[in-house]
Amino acid sequence: MESSKILNIGKKLKELRKANDLTQEQIAALLDIPRVNYTRYERGSVRPDYETIIKIADYYDISLDELFERKHY
Repeated sequence: MESSKILNIGKKLKELRKANDLTQEQIAALLDIPRVNYTRYERGSVRPDYETIIKIADYYDISLDELFERKHY
């Protein structure tokens, strides 16, 4: 995955979190992960694992394609 795509995922995570009026601490707790890990996801310095990606999509009730901002299926 390209670096720019990772940053886009981080941007999308931040966008979703803010749209739902959540802090990083709150979403990290909901996902059962340390806040520092979630912060790294938003910054794009670390990729979430598959389990966490699915938890995020489930929490926000969106598809993985929407989470990854895939326009072409």
